[in-house]
Amino acid sequence: MSDPVPPIVDASGALTAIAERFDLGGPVRGIEPLGQGNVNDTYLVRLGEPARPAAVLQRVNTGVFSSPELVMANLVAFSDHVARRLLEPPRELEGRRWVVPRVFQARADGRPWVWEGSSFWRALGYVERAQSLERIGHSGHAREVGFGLGMFHRLISDLPADHLADTLEGFHITPSYLRQFDQVIAQLGTSPDPELSDCLTFVEQRRSLVPVLEQAKAAGILRERPIHGDPKINNVMLDLEGDQAVALVDLDTVKPGLVHYDIGDCLRSACNPLGEDIADWRAVHFDVSLCEALLGGYGSVASSFLTPADYDHIAVAIRLISFELGLRFLTDHLAGDLYFKTRYRGHNLLRARVQFRLTESIEEQEAAIEAVVAAIR
Repeated sequence: MSDPVPPIVDASGALTAIAERFDLGGPVRGIEPLGQGNVNDTYLVRLGEPARPAAVLQRVNTGVFSSPELVMANLVAFSDHVARRLLEPPRELEGRRWVVPRVFQARADGRPWVWEGSSFWRALGYVERAQSLERIGHSGHAREVGFGLGMFHRLISDLPADHLADTLEGFHITPSYLRQFDQVIAQLGTSPDPELSDCLTFVEQRRSLVPVLEQAKAAGILRERPIHGDPKINNVMLDLEGDQAVALVDLDTVKPGLVHYDIGDCLRSACNPLGEDIADWRAVHFDVSLCEALLGGYGSVASSFLTPADYDHIAVAIRLISFELGLRFLTDHLAGDLYFKTRYRGHNLLRARVQFRLTESIEEQEAAIEAVVAAIR
C-alpha cells in the first residue's frame, strides 16, 4: 500500500470514534478510504504527530461473512501460528522481511472486533514501506507475487485445517456456483440479448469442467489445507525498496480449502495484463510468460508441501477459477447485482465477459501452461 494521499478529516467523526475504540497505540489524526475491494469497506487510519499510516480499519460485510467472529478467530489462529513459525523462519526468508499484520484489540473487552449497531469492525496493522499492484508490471513482479503466495502457504502448511472454521461455506466450490446460476436462470427464462446469450452458451459448453477439483477432493486425491482464499495480486504486498513480497493482506477469507483455489485465483489475476474491468474484453489474454515467472516464484518455496497430485491439478485449476469467477459475475448480473459492488448496470456482465475471454485464452495455451507446471515439479 503506497501512501500518496494526504490525511483527510472524518467530517462526521463517526469513523474516528470507531477507530478509537481499538487500542491502536496513539491518537487518531486522519482516516481515508483505502483500496478498491468489492466486499468490505476499508480505511487507512493515521496516528500521532506527524500523522503516519498505522492501521487498517475495516467494516466487514456481514451479508457475505455471516459469522464475522469466526472470521476473526481464524485470523487470530493464523497470526499466532505464523508468528511461531517465524521464530525459526524458512531459509528462503534469509535476508528478507515477512510481515504478519497485527490484530488490534478493542479497548473495552480485549476482543479483536467491535460491533457498532449492526456493523462489525476490525482493525489490523498497516504494512509499512510496501505497496500493492493492480497489474503486474514485469516478470520480476510476477515472480515475487508467486513467492509471496508460496511462502504464505508454506508458513501455514502445518496448521491443521480443522483448527479453522469454514467461514464461507461453498466458497470456490464451483458446482455450488453452477447450481446458483441454474436457479437464477430458471426464474428469468431466456433472454433476447445477444451478449447475454453468448455468455449462457459459454457456460453450457463448459459444464464438464465444473466438478473437476471437487471430484479429486472427494476421491482423496487432493486434500484441504489452510488457504488465503482471495490472493489477487493487489493482496500481495511488495517492499517499496526491493520489490520483494513481504506480506499477504485481506485475510478475512483464510479458511480450509484446496491450495488450487489460491493458485488459480492468483494466476488468473496476475496473468491478465489488461485487468478485470477492461472495456474491450476481446483484447484480454492470458500471459504465459507471466505465468512462468509467477509459478517459478511459487515453486521455489512450495516443494516441501505440494504432492504429485497437487502439481497434476494446477493447470486445470487456473482454467477453472477463471471460469468460476466469470460464472459468479454473470450470476450476480442476472440476480440484480446483489453481491459484488458495481459502478453501473452491466458492470458485472462486462466482468463476466473478461473472465470468460481469459478462460478461452487459457484453453488455447493449455500445452504451454502444462509445460510451465512440469518445469517447477
